Amino acid sequence: MSAKSTETLQQHSQYSSSQLMFNHNYATAGVCEITEEEEEEEVQTNINHLDNEIEEEECVYVAVGKSNTSMEALSWTLNNLITNHSTNTMLYLIHVFPEIKHIPHPLGVGMIARNQVSAEQVEIYLDQERDKRRQLLHKFLHSCSLSKVKVDTILIESDLVAKAILDLIPILQITNLVIGANKSNLRKSRSKKGSGVADQVVQNAPESCKVRVICEGKEVNEQMMMMMSPSPSPQIITTTANSANNDSSVNTKENDSVLCVCFKPKFK
Repeated sequence: MSAKSTETLQQHSQYSSSQLMFNHNYATAGVCEITEEEEEEEVQTNINHLDNEIEEEECVYVAVGKSNTSMEALSWTLNNLITNHSTNTMLYLIHVFPEIKHIPHPLGVGMIARNQVSAEQVEIYLDQERDKRRQLLHKFLHSCSLSKVKVDTILIESDLVAKAILDLIPILQITNLVIGANKSNLRKSRSKKGSGVADQVVQNAPESCKVRVICEGKEVNEQMMMMMSPSPSPQIITTTANSANNDSSVNTKENDSVLCVCFKPKFK
């Protein structure tokens, strides 16, 4: 199988520390990465080319990573948002991977800054990481291939997963985004303590983008999240019980902290 790839795209305004890599796989389930830096004019040309494709097709974007929730999100998308044998629907897999600032020490002891070793050693490690990404993405691409869906991969190099996805939304004018999440993160999100990727994206995505959160193969709505959320009453009772032996000032601080949680912005 062959795979067509555009060169790496660097967004100077919104991706000063992130790389975008668009890998076109319309008829194949391969993953290719080209990491040469491009001039700003060619970057804009590639983005405009992708924008034209987006205008002609119905596009669905799915965030994927190492978590099992990613496959659940993709499976749900294939079963619910993609018409069987659809020719005008394009599925994009968004994968954010961390910036590589350190590599394993040549002597096998800990990690070392990449600028402290030779370029050859750095490239060997980068090749190993690329292979890992290909293996990770292969299972997602294989599922798309079995469903006969046109698929493309968007690779972003960034340490801030949620921000990278949020910054991508206006660039590609994303209107349909699917993200997986587990119950634990949803409980934290509902109690206003969540800081997971899905939580951050849902709370900060523009209204023009419909963000669907998938948990255990089902789309999560407000009612389901309330059912999974623990009742606040036991938390207050527990706090009071645990503070019984403390002075009144400590009790006041603890009660205030509970109230502050209740008045944080409502989860969308």
